[in-house]
Amino acid sequence: MITATAFPRAALIGNPSDGYFGKTIAFVFTNFKAEVTIEPSAQLEIIPGERDKLVYENVPAFVKSIRLDGYYGGIRLIKATIRKFHDYCELHKKKIHRNNFTIRYTTDIPGRLGLAGSSAIITAAMKALMQFYKVRITNPVLANLVLAVEKEELHIGAGLQDRVTQAFGCPVFMNFDRKFMEAKGHGEYLPFDKKILPQLYIAYRENLSEGSEVTHNNLAERYARKEAAVVEAVAQWQHLTEQVWEKLQRGDKNIGMLLNRNFDIRRTVCEISKGNIELVEAGRTTGASAKFTGSGGAIIGTFENQQMLENLKAVLKKKNATLIIPQIP
Repeated sequence: MITATAFPRAALIGNPSDGYFGKTIAFVFTNFKAEVTIEPSAQLEIIPGERDKLVYENVPAFVKSIRLDGYYGGIRLIKATIRKFHDYCELHKKKIHRNNFTIRYTTDIPGRLGLAGSSAIITAAMKALMQFYKVRITNPVLANLVLAVEKEELHIGAGLQDRVTQAFGCPVFMNFDRKFMEAKGHGEYLPFDKKILPQLYIAYRENLSEGSEVTHNNLAERYARKEAAVVEAVAQWQHLTEQVWEKLQRGDKNIGMLLNRNFDIRRTVCEISKGNIELVEAGRTTGASAKFTGSGGAIIGTFENQQMLENLKAVLKKKNATLIIPQIP
């Protein structure tokens, strides 16, 4: 039996400019995980996961499941991954054996909260398939392949940031400069040691779940039209990332105001729900910084000391939010 794992992603700064030739810094954390297992079998079989169940206790339980996991579950992610992996091997003339397998996935990553739970399942599945077929794919290419599963097979709007971070499995500075990407086929990715990061918290509220495609599809259309406000926002997110990266390289962990600015710019170009705004503002009332980890439903920020952390826990609990300290590999 082969087992592969991928973890949720937290975007520290620069998101969502990764989809628009910008720059970002992000990391994965091991508090949750997606796991895919493959074992040889007589036929190719895909085993449904918890998010694919079709039997519910009652209508409220059904509605809650849809709110948390969407209408499609994880089976479509596995199917699309297998197809894209097969197509990649054919295109690049990588010979693979014809043995069949049974594949299944499990995940405890809170869904549709901007933590890259879907791409974690796809990344874990890709890594499992690579092991099963003994195919080597470099991390930058793996990230491209995972993104292609979502954009080309499933038509989900997304950027490279999540997939890069999950492919590398550590904190990464990412430069998606257009000329670099056109020349290399991928961005400039610089993995770095978590020790240079400040104290960070993540908080999420499950009833704020919303698919990232809601944000990305709208922004992509507006960016393609060269809408001035969106183009300017992308430039500002890129500059913020450069500032944070320079500070961290110097050993300066005082980046909270820059994180706040990242979200404030987002508010000028994206429609954000009242609940999400309240979550961010609640975190900031304690003196901590707060911004989205992704597209909404979860926030990330810096805090200065244990007292501020306790205040954060108390304030966010009143908003029915769960606070965790990310365990960064």
